[in-house]
Amino acid sequence: EYVIQKMKEGKAIIALCGDEFAGFCYIESWGNKQYVANSGLIVVEKFRARGLAKRIKKAAFQLSRLRWPNAKLFGLTSGGAVMKINTELGYVPVPFSELTDDEAFWKGCESCCNHDVLVRTGRRYCICTAMLYDPEKHDNENK
Repeated sequence: EYVIQKMKEGKAIIALCGDEFAGFCYIESWGNKQYVANSGLIVVEKFRARGLAKRIKKAAFQLSRLRWPNAKLFGLTSGGAVMKINTELGYVPVPFSELTDDEAFWKGCESCCNHDVLVRTGRRYCICTAMLYDPEKHDNENK
């Protein structure tokens, strides 16, 4: 259902191998479209270690830049592989205070097993690393 909703909204990146589902990621805008999160990266186990996650993240990045060219792109992750991909795309680690203050985004963290850390620290720290791509800092690359 969720994947279908994101597809209808034009916010889904879906990887297939023939007719077989191989991976997924979605994008969502926050804070009056000033911020865009690339979230929900899934790569089916048998398709891992083939560069698929990198291709999905790159496609999500390109779609985000196309739909919201002036938005800051961000993500939260605790995975080293995703941090590496994000870094290659131009994201940098930032304090949580540089991310959206949109309460609807932060509500999504409530299902995480580490949510208590985020709450206890007043949304300053968590197990995840916040990563941000600011298009204003990449002006020369985008011209």
